[in-house]
Amino acid sequence: MSNPNLLLVPGLLSDRRLWQAQLDGLKHAAECTVADVSQADTVAGMASAAIARMPPGPFAVAGLSMGGYVALEVMRQAAPRVNGLALLDTSARPDSDQATADRRRMMKMAESDFDRVVNALLPKVLLPAHMRDAKLVAIVKAMAVTTGKDAYCRQQEAIIGRIDSRPHLAQIDCPTLVLCGRDDTLTPVALHQEMANAIPGARLVIADQCGHLSPLEQPQLVTMNLVHWLSGLKR
Repeated sequence: MSNPNLLLVPGLLSDRRLWQAQLDGLKHAAECTVADVSQADTVAGMASAAIARMPPGPFAVAGLSMGGYVALEVMRQAAPRVNGLALLDTSARPDSDQATADRRRMMKMAESDFDRVVNALLPKVLLPAHMRDAKLVAIVKAMAVTTGKDAYCRQQEAIIGRIDSRPHLAQIDCPTLVLCGRDDTLTPVALHQEMANAIPGARLVIADQCGHLSPLEQPQLVTMNLVHWLSGLKR
């Protein structure tokens, strides 16, 4: 039996490097495709572009943070094809007024000082212990620089404009993994408990010593849980 197709969706200012450990670790468990989330300025646009990259037939989708918003939209646009959903360090809620105001402020800052935006983001996405890991910090910075300020602003517009996915959660009927870092301050554990409680049969995993970027901060744990999740998919 051939391996399942898996769509991996990065978050804000991230690319395939976010998933590198999983791309290596899932070689024998899935055929992986990484979505490009740098071009569209809506979650719906990101989702339709990602779906278009997938080979015909069923596929599973895993997304982190903004990638989780996109994964939930992929589920809505291509429900008959999606045979598995993994939501990592994300939320089903719409943007709050405060979060939107903060994003607009950072977008304004990005126009004149994008480096400052990137440096302000680092301590929000990585644990203090991981902030001292020069290699890890370099990966996060490099992804941000490659993505660039124009794509950053498009991504923030998409995040601001996302819908409330909570009313759709009860209809999800494929194996679902919900995973987050125990110390994720951007999308805390409670938001993942909310999703796991609303999605029938969802499995909740909380990663210790982990902030917002679980595929980078706890790569083996994330890969192991994705392998376990993929093994339960209908082919």
